[in-house]
Amino acid sequence: MAEAGPAGAGGPGFRVPRSPRTRAAALVAIALLAGAGLLLYDAASRWAGHRTGSWRRWLAGQLDSRQLDSGWVLLGAVLVGLLGCWLCWLAFASGGRRWLVLRQAPGVVIDRLGVAALLETRALELPMVASARVRVRRRRVRVTIHGSADLERAEVVLRHELSRLGLLPEPALRLRGRPAKHRPAMH
Repeated sequence: MAEAGPAGAGGPGFRVPRSPRTRAAALVAIALLAGAGLLLYDAASRWAGHRTGSWRRWLAGQLDSRQLDSGWVLLGAVLVGLLGCWLCWLAFASGGRRWLVLRQAPGVVIDRLGVAALLETRALELPMVASARVRVRRRRVRVTIHGSADLERAEVVLRHELSRLGLLPEPALRLRGRPAKHRPAMH
């Protein structure tokens, strides 16, 4: 279990796990908003009949006089390419999605793999279960039981275990039964 980030919309006193990339995303958003606001202000002042900003005239002159094979242009292209790669990494990298919030302890989260291991252990304790595969998502838990176990009893046991954990929000349980490839041990 781990501590979560700042308070969120999960209810009073609960904390929502935050990805460490939120600061980077906020900085990029602020920079883009500032740049867009500056461009919008300059365009509106031009439409209103005022002179364009001196920075705009300077930038237009620089873009007109520079060659594409200039060192500064290539450096700018490399920086923009690196920024694009960084933003793609932030978009596709795993964030705080592996954590689930606990209802009983505000600010505490649990790893989804830990929940899956706990539910798999409970499923394997049931009679006539050869193996079990558990997949935990934020809103759904999918359990596949191999063997000839009583699926209704297994569902009751696993639902009780999920409610004992007290996840926020409590994920829906989907239980499937499959025949075992070998005869399970009788216990």
